[in-house]
Amino acid sequence: MFACSSKPNAPHGLQFGQEYLYSSDRNMMAQSDLDLKETALKEDLKFYFMNPCEKYRARRQIPWKLALQILKILMVTTQLIFFGLSNQLVVSFKEENTVAFKHLFLKGYSGVDEDDYSCSIYTQQDAYDSIFYVINQYKQLKNISLGTLGYEHDGSGLKICKQQYKKGAMLPSNDTLNIDISTETECIVLKPQELASKKAELKLNSSFFNLEFYRLIQVEISFKLKGIALQTIHARELPDCYAFQNTITFNNRAHSGKIKIYFDSDTDIQECKDWHILGSVLQKNSQYILVFDGFVILSCLASLILCTRSIVLALRLQKRFVNFFLEKYKRHVCHADRLEFINGWYVLVIISDVMTIIGSILKMEIKAKNLTSYDVCSILLGTSTLFVWVGVIRYLGYFQTYNVLILTMQASLPKVLRFCCCAGMIYLGYTFCGWIVLGPYHEKFEDLNTVAECLFSLVNGDDMFATFAQIQQKSTLVWVFSRLYLYSFISLFIYMILSLFIALITDSYDTIKKYQQSGFPVTDLHEFLKDCGNVSYRKEQASMPSICCCRRRLSDDNLILIN
Repeated sequence: MFACSSKPNAPHGLQFGQEYLYSSDRNMMAQSDLDLKETALKEDLKFYFMNPCEKYRARRQIPWKLALQILKILMVTTQLIFFGLSNQLVVSFKEENTVAFKHLFLKGYSGVDEDDYSCSIYTQQDAYDSIFYVINQYKQLKNISLGTLGYEHDGSGLKICKQQYKKGAMLPSNDTLNIDISTETECIVLKPQELASKKAELKLNSSFFNLEFYRLIQVEISFKLKGIALQTIHARELPDCYAFQNTITFNNRAHSGKIKIYFDSDTDIQECKDWHILGSVLQKNSQYILVFDGFVILSCLASLILCTRSIVLALRLQKRFVNFFLEKYKRHVCHADRLEFINGWYVLVIISDVMTIIGSILKMEIKAKNLTSYDVCSILLGTSTLFVWVGVIRYLGYFQTYNVLILTMQASLPKVLRFCCCAGMIYLGYTFCGWIVLGPYHEKFEDLNTVAECLFSLVNGDDMFATFAQIQQKSTLVWVFSRLYLYSFISLFIYMILSLFIALITDSYDTIKKYQQSGFPVTDLHEFLKDCGNVSYRKEQASMPSICCCRRRLSDDNLILIN
């Protein structure tokens, strides 16, 4: 029995030993693969968090993005300066024409606007004189104007509209009012070619100009003029053609005995349909600028591609690290470590590149006189240049001494935002209170927007005495309330809230300084990279000819500052 039983037991023991050896070999192979994977991952992680100079020393990788960003800063800034000089001519031409129109068409205009309106009248005769003065000046425009102005030739002319309540009666001496509050609007059009004819005289003598001021709401005079900006020729640019839509409003809504006259001019820049300019300097200058704008677009497009590629590679590396951490340590990587792979500077550069490309295309179209969107183009180019210069801080952040600003801003931002939300509630309360109480007695509290701006100025210590002094003393109760209101607001925001705001940033700065001396808090990613200092590269000992990429001290090799 034992013999029979022993024969089949021998193969089972041998099979068990073979399975054990096979399992052991498989575990050793799996462990070896995991170690190789860990070594490769650490090498890639260390290389990812290097600055451009260290990457060159490690793998001889030329810092193309760094060189391209430096070149882009110079090109984008130069482009913005050229566009700013050109835009400055446009703005000055608009403003000077608006001032000229006010002097031309507003009777008795002093040259300085009264508050938010241009001027005002107080008698019926002044109202008639002012209206007919506009008509007469429009009629003689070509003989009296110093500018290159002309009429619109699409059949339009001087349009006069009056808006008034429907027929009624008003006897203030007897406290009697009988009026229909529904309004009616009547309009007449005086064309330039008709102003010297009898037809225009009949219109001017018609009952339309018999104004009943007790039910008159407003009289609106609108007309369009065209002009050409010749000053751009001196700047070696092709001239622009302008269309000015002017509107003069005699506002009598308050019926207070004072009619406010508003002048509004909307400017539309149009392409000149037919122009002939002798000399090729302007055309050549325009071609050179268009070529330069093309190079700016190409450089921004290359920067966009490189930064997008870097973000894609970073996301792949993040996925590798997360999967490896889950495989080896059986737990997930925290959210903060995941965000370390998302470089916010690359996102900022991508946004800047997109805005620069769109703005450059608009600028080329404006230069070619196909578009006139100066405002949109200036916003895009100005914001993109702002982002480009802010992005320079990224390269200063590679040095521990200059990295304090970035780290302090990152550490204090969440606390500052939460603090601003709480302080904003108090600020809004003071804004609404000041508007409703002090609005009738103080010009800085007449509307919500002005109140918010006034209080923000007070927080920064601007124009304090003028705010106190301008309050009208018609009501003693309101005057006393204004003193309590202003004193409490200034004391609360300057001495307490603003001080706490500064304290939050100071506390974050002190924390960063302590971290730089004693070490930053260690996360899973930092712990994983701590022992990767022995990871070497084949070309790490190669020297870099550039001065900015000088070798760091060996004592700093394990110091990793992750922004």
